[in-house]
Amino acid sequence: MNQAARETPVDETTGVETPAPTGSPTPLSRGWRRWQLGAGRSLTRRLVLLAAAWIAAALVITGFVLTSQFQESGLRRLGGVLNQTIDTLALRTTAAPTKVVTPQILDERTQQPLSGKYWSVAEPDGQGGFRVLARSLSIWDSDIPAPSNLVERLNAGFGQTLTYNDVGPIGEPLRVAATMKILPGRQTPVIFLAAIDRSEIDADTRDFATLTWISLALLGLGLMAAVFIQVRIGLNPLYDLRVEIANVRHGKAARIERSYPIEIAPLAEQVNRLLDHNQEVVERQRTHVGNLAHALKTPLSVMLAEADGRDEPLANLVRRQTEIMKGQVDHHLRRARAAARAAHGLGERTPVDAVLDEMAVMLERVFQSKDVEIDWRAPDDLAFLGERQDLQEILGNLIENACKWSKRRVRISAGASGLGQMIVVVEDDGPGLPEDQREGALKRGQRMDEEAPGSGLGLSIVDDLTRAYGGRLTLAASDMGGLKVILELPAADA
Repeated sequence: MNQAARETPVDETTGVETPAPTGSPTPLSRGWRRWQLGAGRSLTRRLVLLAAAWIAAALVITGFVLTSQFQESGLRRLGGVLNQTIDTLALRTTAAPTKVVTPQILDERTQQPLSGKYWSVAEPDGQGGFRVLARSLSIWDSDIPAPSNLVERLNAGFGQTLTYNDVGPIGEPLRVAATMKILPGRQTPVIFLAAIDRSEIDADTRDFATLTWISLALLGLGLMAAVFIQVRIGLNPLYDLRVEIANVRHGKAARIERSYPIEIAPLAEQVNRLLDHNQEVVERQRTHVGNLAHALKTPLSVMLAEADGRDEPLANLVRRQTEIMKGQVDHHLRRARAAARAAHGLGERTPVDAVLDEMAVMLERVFQSKDVEIDWRAPDDLAFLGERQDLQEILGNLIENACKWSKRRVRISAGASGLGQMIVVVEDDGPGLPEDQREGALKRGQRMDEEAPGSGLGLSIVDDLTRAYGGRLTLAASDMGGLKVILELPAADA
């Protein structure tokens, strides 16, 4: 009974084994491993991420510089207004030994209470502070805020204007300017202070910063898009080369045919030379193996022919040993051919369902006397990455072995396991094989039952061919009662 199924059962025992980590990785090694698994394995990601880091750093620095310069420019404008107020105060203020007379400055804001523009005139109090002698109407009954060491700093830079930020009487942010001067007719120095609300400057700075960061973000996105396009266009020849090498690997092409830029043209040329060298080595090996097989088969055939005509103990011994030698020659010949094809790397796509159907029909007829029923399942699009003859030999040996030991039923399931691999599971309802004998069953010439027909090379041939293709053969117990053979082979792209 033959069936084709879209869904494939996957046995849990055939999962890919991963080696346990050795040692505890350091933070540096973990970071490097993450880089290798992420950007480090892709030239595109590496180049784009490096460009992104430089662009982001440059734009962030530019944003901070522009914002700070804009703010400084606004504060300089306020400083000019404050200096003008102080100069006017200093020019119009008159002093007597016991008092200071300040003029009325014609500025509406200094006349309006809590308007945000203030001035005051003070003198040191001899204790590190100062006392106010006169103030503008706008500051009402408050004083212009000042740091505790203002007098000390003004003394250190006598005649220079000191500016600082503080908070006004109604909580508004202030820009304050202060200077210390000597007035004619007075020995005690006089401190002039002027303050102005800087809320407008702060708001303009915030608006400018928002607009600047939005503009720089859009510029950064545009630059990243340009870098990505540039990298993709620049690396297109490498992507094309990768596609050509994959086509060679999968048997779609024999050589790399395209012309490439001078930077990677030597690489393409070396790959072609390597392919030519491999082809030459493979053909030489095939010739040597064929010559050796032919040289051995002819005398073996003569020995068999001579021994068949006689019914003597020596003749029987020669006949048995010659048959074993002939089987081993065939075994090694097939193994060498499979290894040569696998080493050559020019794979062929072989549909699995067609081979399973062919093997099942043929072996059901061979074992018709036992009334063996072979039930197989495989997806229609599943294909083996190799030659049809090798897949026929592998599956033929496995299914024949299952039929030989089964009572009546043989079950086969095939499917893709991911990572470019396929799995074929062959089970029977026979007596099975003890666990301690499974490894020995894969050895060349090993027979679990001397009375059963065969040379003991079936599973060994399958194991050799499977290894030649980079696959794996595993023996386990089947829930049908017999032996379960799990075969892993390379799968062709759908």
